[in-house]
Amino acid sequence: MKPAAFEYFAPETVPECLELLARFGDDAKLIAGGQSLAPLMNFRLVQPEAVIDLNRIESLSYIRVDGDLLRIGAMTRQRDLEEDATVRELAPLLAEAIPNIGHFQIRNRGTIGGSLAHADPAAELPAVLLALGASLQIEGPSGTRTEAALDFFQGYLTTSLASDEVLTEIAIPRAEDREGCAVLEVSERHGDFALVGAVSRVVTDPAAAITAALVGLFGVSDRPVLFDVSEMLAGTTGDGLTAVGEAVSASVTPDSDTHATAEYRSHVAGVLARRALATAYERSVPSG
Repeated sequence: MKPAAFEYFAPETVPECLELLARFGDDAKLIAGGQSLAPLMNFRLVQPEAVIDLNRIESLSYIRVDGDLLRIGAMTRQRDLEEDATVRELAPLLAEAIPNIGHFQIRNRGTIGGSLAHADPAAELPAVLLALGASLQIEGPSGTRTEAALDFFQGYLTTSLASDEVLTEIAIPRAEDREGCAVLEVSERHGDFALVGAVSRVVTDPAAAITAALVGLFGVSDRPVLFDVSEMLAGTTGDGLTAVGEAVSASVTPDSDTHATAEYRSHVAGVLARRALATAYERSVPSG
């Protein structure tokens, strides 16, 4: 199928983009990599009056270190994140998650901001940003505001972005010295959206005891879900993960669909949470 007719705009600055959003309001759609919006338009599930292309706004594509923060422009390609040594060093969880996103052709065009703004609950990046404690910079007619990732995702394909706002930057705290991470997911085929997925971060002290532990889940709700299990695991050396997995399984309430039942997703969520935390713990303890 082909999309319905629309007007096309390619602003070169964020202020130009905001002017267009103010003009068209809810009748406009922003396009970044186009990996999500284009199929929706082709099937006429979305029929915007105007499409605003962000690809000429060069100021939105960057990877920078700012003290203890890694700052990433919203138009940064997923493939660039995958190959960047700074990302691997300062945000290893993000680096590990990127290769799970579709296929490399998708990552060549897909952007970090586009994936976050689309807010598919089965996507990796929203859960990763929750586990990393990231914040998002958003620009609109009233200026710039900062939103915690935990508050940004509000439902199925729904975020806190207003129709006259644009996501411009993601800020991620740098990984701690004794921090391990892991990404696990179950999908029908490599490159498909996950049926269930888990991302985890574990921080340990010099005695190899856990001081912080988080697990983020995707594919189990209408948005990514974060569990801070630091209290349950504090002071342990990887013990008690079975209880954490059982608690996660009991806490999620996924839906059934043609791909998996709710019971299956709940069970797998607990298994993946336990395994992801175990792997992250092992990676947090220096070898030798």
